[in-house]
Amino acid sequence: MARKFISGNDAVAEGVRLARPHVISAYPITPQTIVVERLSDFCEDGSLKAIYMHVESEHSALAAAMGVSSVGARAFTATSSQGLLYMAENLPYASGARMPIVMMNANRALATPWNIYGDQMDSMFLLNAGWIQVYVEDAQEALDMMIQSYKIAEDPRVMTPFMVNLDGFVLTHTYEVVDVPEQELVDAYLPPLKLAENMMSLEAPKSLCITAGNNFNMEFKIKQNEEMNASTAIIAEVDASFAEVFGRKYHGLLEAIACDDAEVILITTGSVAGTSRMIIEEYRNKGHKVGLIKLRYLRPFPTEALAKVLKDAKAVGVVDKNISFGYEGTIFTNVNSAILQSGLTPKVHNFICGLGGRDVTKENIREMFDALLSSAAGDSCEKIHYMNVRCAL
Repeated sequence: MARKFISGNDAVAEGVRLARPHVISAYPITPQTIVVERLSDFCEDGSLKAIYMHVESEHSALAAAMGVSSVGARAFTATSSQGLLYMAENLPYASGARMPIVMMNANRALATPWNIYGDQMDSMFLLNAGWIQVYVEDAQEALDMMIQSYKIAEDPRVMTPFMVNLDGFVLTHTYEVVDVPEQELVDAYLPPLKLAENMMSLEAPKSLCITAGNNFNMEFKIKQNEEMNASTAIIAEVDASFAEVFGRKYHGLLEAIACDDAEVILITTGSVAGTSRMIIEEYRNKGHKVGLIKLRYLRPFPTEALAKVLKDAKAVGVVDKNISFGYEGTIFTNVNSAILQSGLTPKVHNFICGLGGRDVTKENIREMFDALLSSAAGDSCEKIHYMNVRCAL
């Protein structure tokens, strides 16, 4: 195993190289560009034997990946922000046809105002597209999830496209030391793709992306939903087997940190989890019973796992780097639904921050925990908090 000092984007490219896709359909967009540039380098130097397609748009990038997947080949593409929205038409085509495409998305703000920096507005727009969505904390997790994502997506029990989300610039362009596994080890763990039921075949012709009217359409969608929910077990299996082979475990759908006796729990996704870990230790040393949940998967959503961790919490905070305009943060809505379904009654607060790439600082995390501790003690507190606002609204 080699240790390299690389960016989050480079880590994604290394993970993709190790996963040996047959075709890469590439259209660069900031802050994802480095990923497809590195993959181009790998194809050129021979360390990745793949066809590299430099297409004319993000829409074409996913359309090409769908064509690749439909004939039983392993496909990869990457995008960000407006590029992801340009792909939007194709996302439900890919998921409805059960194509195990893997795509990296560099989370970035949406226009208008135009902004190239990171928040999670782009992927939140497409939670309903039928793709598995995972959010990673650091470059090591980014690399490892490129390998795990193919293992999960291509499982015959899943057969669902997979989106790996990295916080734009905060993670995509930050450098850290990453362990890069040996190719032979990955080859043994991730065998070549074998599709049977939904690939094009001259021996067994079939239709893909078919029409289904009101007599069958609902059944197709229910099956898709039930099998997305059932993928939670496969996600746990793959994470456990990955730990056995590579020595790193990510705790499946979510990671609970210091939550066993926690009365106050903060829920984060992506790179904010890393900042929050330091503040947890600080508050614990002061005697505060605080905990942290790193919510890794938003689809499938871990309702049962979340309820198990939150069962004794008095106050829960949800960090959202997005807004569903006219309501609240999207993750907050999902968490509230899970809490209600589980019959729990903590006080729940939404912390909206980091929009357009604004820093989410240690002081911001302290403010969140202070508000939650105050709420748990019975003090009145706003439901929605806008963090680190610099001017009057």
